[in-house]
Amino acid sequence: MPDEIDRILINALTEDSRRTLKDLARISGLSSPSVAERLRRLETRGLLTGYTVTIDPKAFGYQLQAIVRIKPMPGRLPAIERLIQATPQFTECDKVTGEDCFVARLAVRSMEQLDAILDTLIDQAETNTSIVKSTPVKRRLPPLTSPDSDAA
Repeated sequence: MPDEIDRILINALTEDSRRTLKDLARISGLSSPSVAERLRRLETRGLLTGYTVTIDPKAFGYQLQAIVRIKPMPGRLPAIERLIQATPQFTECDKVTGEDCFVARLAVRSMEQLDAILDTLIDQAETNTSIVKSTPVKRRLPPLTSPDSDAA
């Protein structure tokens, strides 16, 4: 399990993945070489799997985002999964339990583009689409507490 220093480092990197080792050392109370070693161990253990950049899709012309629930026709699940993976406007997709098999997020430039993408699925799956109006909670980490201290 990660300790409190690991949690401090992960939270600091979540706020700004470009923080320097010097800055992380100041925040954590460790030396820069100690921080570098901690980060290396977190990566090796698979607890820290990457560093990322976030963008504003609208700045790149993607005016709409949609959430699409997808229920493949019998025997079409692998084909639908490949189609989703091959369509770059699908920015996220989860395979889920329940009536639908996939819940996906799309970034599109227009309603026409959304329709065109959904039309590629129409003969292989049922879809239910919702347009995203706003995102009151951006993607974030769950609380990084130890399992013993989780209240909820």
